[in-house]
Amino acid sequence: MPRSNPLLWPKPSAIWSYGIAVFSVAAALILSRWPALHLEAAPVSLFLCAVILSAWFGGVRPGLLATALSALAFYYYFLPPIYSLHAKPGEIPRLAVFMVSSLFVGSLSVAQRSATESLRRARDDLKATVQELQSTNEALQAESRERKRSEEALRQAQADLARANRVTTMGELTASLAHEVNQPIAAAVTSANSCLHWLAGDIPNLDKARAAAMRIVKDGTRAADIISRVRLLFQKRAPQREGVRMNEVITEMVGLLRGEATRYAISVRTELPVDLPQVMGDRVQLQQVMMNLMTNSIDAMKEVDGARELSIKSQRAGNEQVLVSVSDTGVGLPPQQADQIFNAFFTTKANGTGMGLRICRSIVESHGGRLWTAENSSRGASFCLTLPTKIEAKE
Repeated sequence: MPRSNPLLWPKPSAIWSYGIAVFSVAAALILSRWPALHLEAAPVSLFLCAVILSAWFGGVRPGLLATALSALAFYYYFLPPIYSLHAKPGEIPRLAVFMVSSLFVGSLSVAQRSATESLRRARDDLKATVQELQSTNEALQAESRERKRSEEALRQAQADLARANRVTTMGELTASLAHEVNQPIAAAVTSANSCLHWLAGDIPNLDKARAAAMRIVKDGTRAADIISRVRLLFQKRAPQREGVRMNEVITEMVGLLRGEATRYAISVRTELPVDLPQVMGDRVQLQQVMMNLMTNSIDAMKEVDGARELSIKSQRAGNEQVLVSVSDTGVGLPPQQADQIFNAFFTTKANGTGMGLRICRSIVESHGGRLWTAENSSRGASFCLTLPTKIEAKE
């Protein structure tokens, strides 16, 4: 530190710089002439130290002053006059060598002081830069933490909104779901009565009773599966990425919405190749996408005349993706509104919320895929989506 090391003290004022030069030369002369120290034979070193000290603290001009004063003192006190009888031929070169040495060490001292100050300034600048970088890094870390909290809150809000959309959709399908659950239950009751009938005879028909009991188990399992799928769509949980077979998701949603389609005389046709690869995603979210697209198609065909057909196809696509299309023969999409249907709160339904397709696109994009509308060959609307098969989608 400058205050702890005297050699790194700031340069004094001009008066003090010249004063240091005079004082240091005077001190060197006194020490060299002090009888008790016996330094008369080596005054050069003392004067050179005076020059170095003056140049270090004062700079070039005080160093030159110290050199001149040292040369005069050296000539006057330690060299015989050149005109005297004691003068030697080598005295003048000796004086010249002393002056050159003084100038040389003085310049070295000035250069060393300049380099030391430059190094100190560079060190101070580096320290300030490091402190600034540390402050910037802390600010960036705080911003990163805040951004992560915001992203987490956004993901949570999106998940809550998606769940609310699922609940709303399921509420609209209550009648159809009740019919879907009632069918296997009614079949199970019929099979139970048949089983009791075959067991109540004088000679119980165990084979037919066993067959009836097996039908009861089958119908009960079917009803339990329907309820399980419905409960899964109502659950609130964090998204879980895993290998999902889209054909199974499509088949499950077709089974869940079969009653709604039958209610409006809509035939459902699927083309699902058996060798379709898995996609990486959240099963419930992908079920929600297919349920929304299928219910939209069913709603679009409720009031149309002519054939009502819902067509769902899956196939391999380029770049290791799976392509799924949902087509209907409904009222179709107005050309001027085709680009707006994915906007939040935009709807063509009388009682629609305008969030279903927006949520579907958000879910598909969060899985690293894409959702868009396509040209339909005849009438109605067609939606297509792609999902990656190997690369895990970003959160």
